[in-house]
Amino acid sequence: MPVPLAPYPTPPAPYTPPANGAQSQLVCSGCRNLLLYPVGANSVCCAVCNAVTAVPPPGTEMAQLVCGGCHTLLMYIRGATSVQCSCCHTVNLALEANQVAHVNCGNCRMLLMYQYGARSVKCAVCNFVTSVGASASATEQKFNN
Repeated sequence: MPVPLAPYPTPPAPYTPPANGAQSQLVCSGCRNLLLYPVGANSVCCAVCNAVTAVPPPGTEMAQLVCGGCHTLLMYIRGATSVQCSCCHTVNLALEANQVAHVNCGNCRMLLMYQYGARSVKCAVCNFVTSVGASASATEQKFNN
């Protein structure tokens, strides 16, 4: 005796992006690539590794930093004080733009970023330690001319 087939379930309505084409971005939770997605999406499937990354709730301000351990781009909720890298597990300080300053390395001239109040900063490229305190202003002035 033939068995009756169950009807196919109705597929969900396809997602229609906003008419203005607005997009946002986040970092893939699998391969750490930068993903673009239409505003209003709940999750994003990465075309490279097929990982599904949840989209933060609307209105959540995000910020980015580069991991000091493996140089991977990290994305985090603005206001966080530290961010742990999911690749190398380094805990990175998340500083706001008004808490940091810049100086060129005294050896290789690489642009370095440091926290206000620091007396020196070590270059990740050549390991040279550049002084950034008040006594260093004359030295930095000499290099900038």
